[in-house]
Amino acid sequence: MLHAVVMAGGSGTRFWPQSRTALPKQLLPIAGEQTMLRQTVDRLYGPNGAAGDGGAGTIAPERVWVVTNAVQAEEVRKQLPEVPAGNVLVEPCARNTAPCVGLAAVHLLKADPDATMLVLPADHVIGPPEVFQQAAATAAAVVQDGPGRFVLFGVPPTFPSEGFGYIQRGAPLPGFEEKKAFSVASFREKPDADTARQYIDSGDFYWNCGIFTWRAEAILDALAEYEPNTRKRLTEIAGTLGTPRYEETVEAEFPQCDSVSIDNAVLERTDAACVLEAPFDWDDVGSWGALRRLLGEDEAGHSSDAKKFVSLESKNCTVRDTTGEHLICALGVEDLIIVHTADATLVAKRGDENAVKRLIGELKERGLEEYL
Repeated sequence: MLHAVVMAGGSGTRFWPQSRTALPKQLLPIAGEQTMLRQTVDRLYGPNGAAGDGGAGTIAPERVWVVTNAVQAEEVRKQLPEVPAGNVLVEPCARNTAPCVGLAAVHLLKADPDATMLVLPADHVIGPPEVFQQAAATAAAVVQDGPGRFVLFGVPPTFPSEGFGYIQRGAPLPGFEEKKAFSVASFREKPDADTARQYIDSGDFYWNCGIFTWRAEAILDALAEYEPNTRKRLTEIAGTLGTPRYEETVEAEFPQCDSVSIDNAVLERTDAACVLEAPFDWDDVGSWGALRRLLGEDEAGHSSDAKKFVSLESKNCTVRDTTGEHLICALGVEDLIIVHTADATLVAKRGDENAVKRLIGELKERGLEEYL
């Protein structure tokens, strides 16, 4: 059966000061009235566990698994009351996506020896839901047709992004030509603008949106081949599932996994990777700059969801007030990010995606962890 594995353990530092360690962006209403985690899970089956139409690609709450950390686990369970508490898996430390996926896979195999995994981040904006569900069903069919396949979703690029990884498609997969499924010819990491334009002009490249489908058994076999140390640690953990020794074993073994992404660990090394053209709309919402794509711009080029924002002789600012009460005024400025929360305010230049992460480091050095 098809299970969903939602990766929800990120820190969301690029969305400071709204995003904090205990309540990062995936647990906040960054892009709408619902939290990003709630939106992600509702996309699988309907609001708050509703069965929806029960069509292809819908995944019942008992087959939804969320991987997070100890600080965020309680809030995850609170936001997803319909998901079984035991399906919220806790990582004792951050070890990137390969160990994260592996931990979920050993749990899935115990629950369902034939499990197929739909792996997705908790902090993307995707729609419409029914189109996403149908795409998930197609990906599962591609895996069923070739049980050793690893299916990635590729998003047709709409601009020459320097911040996304790219997938070059190869030959069409027999039987799935109409669904636009292909072998993978190559992976390309974040290119410069000129190279990104060449990718778009070629028509052969997709954005790698970080959503995957494969059999749980297949991904563990691949980890055994390419990342034997991590697979060894996961084997130790798997042997204690359902026993009193599980938590202490995870605490001891998981930190010894190698910190590596599933892309680097498996997908870029296997010949069984496939790419399925994503028919849905997608945005990774990776930084404050993404709000411009989600909110649009007014006549002055501002993107704002602040209830009280006054601009005079200013342009091209991204503005947010999380309190709903604070008056923000921009006078004679341009190209700024302005974010106000109850206890911290950020004013930054637009365009430097790493600036906020540098600021987080500075706050730590100055002993201001209470604001993180």
